[in-house]
Amino acid sequence: MGIVARKEKQKQEIRSLILEASMKLFVEEGFSKVSVRKIAERIQYSPTTLYLYFKDKNEILFHCCESGFEKMLSQNIALTLISDPIERLHQMGVNYLNFGLENPEYYDLMFIQDAPMCALHDMGKGWSSGDQALEALKMVVHEAMQKGLLVSTKVETVAMAVWGMVHGLVSLAIRQRLDKLVPAEDMEQTMHDSLDWLLKTMKKA
Repeated sequence: MGIVARKEKQKQEIRSLILEASMKLFVEEGFSKVSVRKIAERIQYSPTTLYLYFKDKNEILFHCCESGFEKMLSQNIALTLISDPIERLHQMGVNYLNFGLENPEYYDLMFIQDAPMCALHDMGKGWSSGDQALEALKMVVHEAMQKGLLVSTKVETVAMAVWGMVHGLVSLAIRQRLDKLVPAEDMEQTMHDSLDWLLKTMKKA
């Protein structure tokens, strides 16, 4: 490996280290209580070093969320191989549930905390990654309606119903609100069963 390639590899490793430490701190302490200095202390670098990679704390938070969306969306790449839109919709929901359960820190930042939306507003950015995920869901719902597989209604209504259910289930699970209601060993299956039930009720007879 040449000097340039080695330097670039080191740069990417430090960037990833900053994002990983930042994400943990944002979840542990809340965005407002975390400073660039505190992030730097966590990874034993100077604050000056962090500013070589990111403009400010808002930008760090933005890239933490973007990294999460990349992980989530990458799970759906194989969905293009599923021709049946209902089956594709089901698998999309399963992927969402699995992502949230397997990546609670990312999920907390992306969909529960207020901080990312405030940071996006301050940066003059929109929620493009979230919008992209929602549009993918709406496209599948629209296709299912076009093929007469779902009861015809507003696409947004069905998309919100599906997203609202899976988001609610993941949020309750990662905040330990279901621990006393559902045994740990049954948690994932119960959530999948709930998704199955919802989709069955929406299918056109």
